[in-house]
Amino acid sequence: MNDIALHALAARVEGPRLMKHLTAFARWTKHAGTQGELDSLAYVRAALDGYGYATELILHDAYISLPGRASVTVAGETLPAITQSFSRSSPEGGLSGEVVPVGSGSPADFAARDVRGKIVLVEGIATPAVSQRAGRAGAIGQIHLSPSVHAHEMCISPVWGSPTDETVGDLPATVVVTLAKADGERLKEKLAAAPDAPVTLNAAVDTGWRKTPILVASLDRPGAAADEPFVLFSGHHDTWYYGVMDNGGANATMLEVARLCADVRNSWQRGLKIFFWSGHSQGRYSSSTWYADTHWEELATRAVAHVNIDSTCAKGNTVLTDVQAAAELVPFGRKVIRAEGDQELFGHRITRAGDQSFWGIGVPAMFSNLGEQPASGAAPAASFLFGWPNKQGAGTGWWWHTPEDTLDKMDEAIGIRDTRVYLNAVAGLLMVEILPIDYAAHAAVLLAQIDGFAKSLGDRFDLAPLRTRAEGLKAKAEALAARATGERTVDEARRINACLMAVSRALVPVDYTSGDRFDHDPALAQPAYPSLAALGRLAATEPGSDPEKFATVAARRGVNRVLFALREANAAFDTCLADLASGKGA
Repeated sequence: MNDIALHALAARVEGPRLMKHLTAFARWTKHAGTQGELDSLAYVRAALDGYGYATELILHDAYISLPGRASVTVAGETLPAITQSFSRSSPEGGLSGEVVPVGSGSPADFAARDVRGKIVLVEGIATPAVSQRAGRAGAIGQIHLSPSVHAHEMCISPVWGSPTDETVGDLPATVVVTLAKADGERLKEKLAAAPDAPVTLNAAVDTGWRKTPILVASLDRPGAAADEPFVLFSGHHDTWYYGVMDNGGANATMLEVARLCADVRNSWQRGLKIFFWSGHSQGRYSSSTWYADTHWEELATRAVAHVNIDSTCAKGNTVLTDVQAAAELVPFGRKVIRAEGDQELFGHRITRAGDQSFWGIGVPAMFSNLGEQPASGAAPAASFLFGWPNKQGAGTGWWWHTPEDTLDKMDEAIGIRDTRVYLNAVAGLLMVEILPIDYAAHAAVLLAQIDGFAKSLGDRFDLAPLRTRAEGLKAKAEALAARATGERTVDEARRINACLMAVSRALVPVDYTSGDRFDHDPALAQPAYPSLAALGRLAATEPGSDPEKFATVAARRGVNRVLFALREANAAFDTCLADLASGKGA
């Protein structure tokens, strides 16, 4: 399907249909593992069945944490608060202690203060990283002061997915509460007047194993083989409160994309699997992680790309420049945003968040949150979490992760635009003969990173072998792309796509994970190619020192991991190019 046909398909998005779905989602609170979530999924399933998809509702065990009531009491005054998913519950009568301010809760902030046995006061939204620092520093409680008028619900577990017997000890060790801005200012006033006044935290959190659902909708192209590749399109269904934007907007978009893609099924080149996850908001991506673990082989052999969706259709979310994508999918994402959003995608790397549970398997990903409020607008919400350069948006609206995420925040025109963007992405991946996965673009990003390390290290570490392999990757990716634009048979197209999938399996894990591809890294920030991070640590050491030697050991191991991945990727390109030159098919 060409660009003109894709644009015509996108023009068929129906705003009233989107609003009908949103009105339905506004009926239920959808906390993970609750009846409201199941009732809402029944509505989704009925729609997908009507569009011709084969649907399956999976119920699986997940470790879920549902926050309850919370408050902060100081000098006889009780302030309303919220607690966080995976906070510890306070003991009966509350948790009392001395409060120690720790600024934003950075490593330096904790290193500068003795917080053992204390309650820390943190300027900023609750996050897994700060929670982990507080627990390791010996704090017994945390009070977070929201920079927004509102207190935003958060999951503070640093464990990606349900914990194992080895990672359950990494769950938060303290009682954690958050105050909205005005209540935070009131607390600081009270503490300024009486610095030694004890503060009492009350928090009730229901944490434990429960059954949670995954709704899977599958559709193959006519005559497809049982093991044919597929596009993975996913978004979470569980919410905070009614969550009409987050994630009802995305679910409405998913249904409309599913409907229109099914209408042109005869033009598909591969299949489609759509996933509605639970355990995103209160389980740290437990459902997508469970599916990745349980269906590892299927995903490794058949998933060509992952399109993730979150929080579409909301008022004022006009900025599209900050949409995230893996480097190899940025050129395709840029084309999609230009086609329907008439904006220029900057090309931000996907952050370690959302249901991006498939990097270890080697599935390249694009998108998560789409539109944002303009940076000059009202108080940002989700932007508290990201410090990207050249960021033009300010999060997805002040109502994010609050009880105010309701139907009145939704906008039909924005919903149409957002759905057209996603339709272009999903339909484009389904219908294009050669997958739009650009490993020359990926190599360019990697080469820039290598050059940055080389500049800071000088002659202290030989990066020439790494650069040579990355240059080879770029040249071979460009050669295959040039070959793919010419005349080709169906078998040759399949061979090219199989090569791109093989390259993805080699490179995505080292670009987005730090270790075992069968496990999941913590839900904490990571740099690009995290195995190369030791090169930055090495550059910061004193030449000839013991720290330099320790860092050199780590750097060598990290570089070896990337060299191996590049060797595998280059070998896949070499084999494919040789086969095409000799006339061999798939």
